[in-house]
Amino acid sequence: MRSTRLASAIGVLTAAMISVAACGSGEQTASDATTSAAATTTTTTTTTSKAMSDGVTTTSDVFGAGCASLPKDTEGSLDGMVDDPVATAASNNPLLKTLVAAVTEAGLVDTLNKTDAKYTVFAPYDPAFEALGQETLNAVLADKAKLTSILTYHVVPQRMDKEGILSSANLPTVQGGTLKVEGSGDNVTVNGAKVLCGNIPTANATVFVIDKVMMPTS
Repeated sequence: MRSTRLASAIGVLTAAMISVAACGSGEQTASDATTSAAATTTTTTTTTSKAMSDGVTTTSDVFGAGCASLPKDTEGSLDGMVDDPVATAASNNPLLKTLVAAVTEAGLVDTLNKTDAKYTVFAPYDPAFEALGQETLNAVLADKAKLTSILTYHVVPQRMDKEGILSSANLPTVQGGTLKVEGSGDNVTVNGAKVLCGNIPTANATVFVIDKVMMPTS
C-alpha cells in the first residue's frame, strides 16, 4: 500500500516538473520571437532612415535670408541651378563670381562637375572674398597649391542637407580637414561662417552659401 502511494506521489511530482519545464520553454520561445521581431523592426527603420537621408533637396527646401538675393527666371536662379552640376550652377550665380574664378584657376571645374560624384559645397559669396583684401586674394589666386587646399576645404565628399550637417556636427572635407557645424533651425554656422542660403539643389551637390572664406589649419 505504502509502495503504491509512493509511486503515485512520484508520478504527480514528475508530471508537475514536466509542466513547469514546458511553460518555461514556451516563455523563452515567445521572448526570443519578440527580441527577433524588435531587431528586425530596428534594422528596417535604420535602413529606411538611411535611404531617406540622401542629402538631396528641392527648391522648396532652401532656407536663409540670403536666398532672397538669388536671381529669378535665369540660369542662376534656384530653378536654373537644379539641373546643372555644381561648378556650372555656381558659374551662373551672380553671388559666386569670385568663387567660380578661383575654382577655374585651380582647375577644379571638371572635378566638381563629375556627374557620378556627390558633394556638399560651402560656397563663400563675393563679399567674403573681398573681406580678405585684394592683396591677400591675389596672392592666394597665384598659389595654385594653396588655392586648391582652401577650395577643397569647402567641399565634403558626401551629399548632405541641413539636417544631415547639423546631426553630423563634424564634417570631413576633400582637403582632409574637418568642418564644425553648429546651430539650430535656420541659424547655422560652419567654422563660424554663417549660412546665408542653404539646401540649394544642383545636379550633383547640395550647396550652402556662406559669408566667410574658411581657411584650413594645415
